[in-house]
Parts: sequence; C-alpha cells; structure tokens
Amino acid sequence: QVQLVESGGGLVQVGGSLRLSCVASRSILSAYTMGWYRQAPGNEERELVAKLTHGGATTYADAVKGRFTISRDNAKNVVNLQMNSLKSEDTAVYYCNVLLHPYNYWGQGTQVTVSS
Repeated sequence: QVQLVESGGGLVQVGGSLRLSCVASRSILSAYTMGWYRQAPGNEERELVAKLTHGGATTYADAVKGRFTISRDNAKNVVNLQMNSLKSEDTAVYYCNVLLHPYNYWGQGTQVTVSS
C-alpha cells in the first residue's frame, strides 16, 4: 500500500504560480509512472495534466505545455508540479497518481482555484 498526500493548492490570480507536491508513504523509485491529473467543475472524468515515467520521460497535456513542469525527488518520495502562468481554465481539483504495477494509487486531491 502507498498513501499519497498532496499539498500546495489554493487560490491564485490569473498569471500567478503554484507548486503542488505529492508525498508518498514509501519509496516510489520503482513506480512505472507518477503523475498529476485534474478534474474541473462539472466534469465527470479526471484528465491527465502531466506524468513522468520511471525512465524520466515526461508527457504533458497540450493545455499546459510550456507552463507546467513535473519533477520528482526520489530521496524524499515526492512528485512536484510547478504551475506557472495560470489561467482560469486551470481551476480544478488536482490529484496525484502513482502506478506501482499492478496497483494504481491516488491522492485525496488538492483544490486549485484561479481567479480573474
């Protein structure tokens, strides 16, 4: 079992920045992927924001390319998401995800609200 705890969400103005962090309860060094998803108000599904593979390859949603950066700190079992130039459409609950085959783990979510 792995528990994931997100932090760093909050209220920010358009154009501002936030840094989300996800701390895992144990080593995620062997995780196949680590990533961030979000669920916007009124949407039923979570969408991929960014993910990082074990080998270091990154994938970003088109909507966040050039603005968001995903990173990991293996020593601290942390996955971060640096979000810059935030837009109102980035408002959502952000969830941390870790795939430790065959299990898929989720955090409880952290709210990000971007106001104009």
